[in-house]
Amino acid sequence: MKRIVYVVIAFLMLTSCGEYHRALNRGTTDEQYKMAIKMYEAEKYSRALRLFEKITPSYRGKPQMERIQYMVANSNLNEKNYGIAGYYFGRFSDNYPKSSKREEADFLSALSYYKATPSYTKDPTNINKAIDAFQSFIDKYPDSPKLAEANKYYQELRYMLESKAFDIAKNYYNTAETDPRNYRAAIVAFDNLLSDFLGTTYKEEALFYRLKAAHDLAVKSRVKKRGERTKVALKAYEKLKRNFPKTRFEKESEEMYATLKEIEQDLQKQLVKS
Repeated sequence: MKRIVYVVIAFLMLTSCGEYHRALNRGTTDEQYKMAIKMYEAEKYSRALRLFEKITPSYRGKPQMERIQYMVANSNLNEKNYGIAGYYFGRFSDNYPKSSKREEADFLSALSYYKATPSYTKDPTNINKAIDAFQSFIDKYPDSPKLAEANKYYQELRYMLESKAFDIAKNYYNTAETDPRNYRAAIVAFDNLLSDFLGTTYKEEALFYRLKAAHDLAVKSRVKKRGERTKVALKAYEKLKRNFPKTRFEKESEEMYATLKEIEQDLQKQLVKS
């Protein structure tokens, strides 16, 4: 009995496979369209995409194109072609603004770009696309049942960018010992982080490392530049203390402050002598 069942299943699979290949290679446009729908509904998305690719030119401007474009986007999402899916969902939303599926497409566009960003250490292109897409969704659909989920993903992506910006800035500082130009690069990078991400969770640490970079640059500078750079470092100290009076970096920041004041006093003495 089991053998008969296996034979029937194998026959059906071969028949289905044969029908698909006949439609793909020799079918009319209408036959290919129907087979593409069949494959899509059977969740055979890779096969559906091959057929959609063949029939799309014939259906441009026709009513069926709305359905085709949505299924192409969703097939790519299910095939984990996330960047492509994000693009096609976005195109669907733009091309069919009155569609009942527009809200869903907008959310899935953002979600697709989100899924294309496995780590903040990767290329941030899709992170930025996902952030823009989620921000657009939040603005466009304030009453959507997906709003809380969209906000969660948006915050997570923003944190990815914050972390990336912080790591870049800190790396500049960590490599400045061998390349002193990176002290200034670190200061700029920490300033950018603090201005681009107001309220960042890295604020205290960013202000501290900004102070360290400014302090080290002043200490290692030639006498001609030391005065101005010491002023910059002292302002960085004041900003850290103003924002975090009881900073967890108090011991080291106070030591740097003392060193900077000594430099400032020495420069004043030299000025008086001259």
